[in-house]
Amino acid sequence: MTKAEKLKVLFLCTGNSCRSQMAEGWAKKLKSDEIEAYSAGIEKHGINPYALKVMGESGVDISAQQSQLLTELSIDRFDWVVTLCGHANETCPFFPGRKIHVGFDDPPKLAAQAETEQERLAAYRRVRDEIRDFIMSLPAAFPALAEKEHKS
Repeated sequence: MTKAEKLKVLFLCTGNSCRSQMAEGWAKKLKSDEIEAYSAGIEKHGINPYALKVMGESGVDISAQQSQLLTELSIDRFDWVVTLCGHANETCPFFPGRKIHVGFDDPPKLAAQAETEQERLAAYRRVRDEIRDFIMSLPAAFPALAEKEHKS
């Protein structure tokens, strides 16, 4: 598949600091032959240091990625927009036939209950691995996900 044939996919969450950054990193690492990956947020929070750390543990360096706003991107250029949290799904502009929602827990919220650094990291690792598994299903899963979304 050539660069021109790759699916352009935007991963969207509230702050573009954690889940969407992880998804972009995984897609670039695991699916770069099929997907041209981007991420953005409804707000811009910067990359979460724990997300950076746990992705690095898996051999995925996201340190060069930038936190950016959805409004900074040309939305028409994307084949698919994947919202990763409820807030982004609810506030995302309408993308007919091209937007799907696949929600993941918010690692900072999960980690807020942690009593130790290892428990905090475990929350981020769990979500990191769930996102990796989702990315592994792409792009083949897009039609089924879109159909499921359409029926909801």
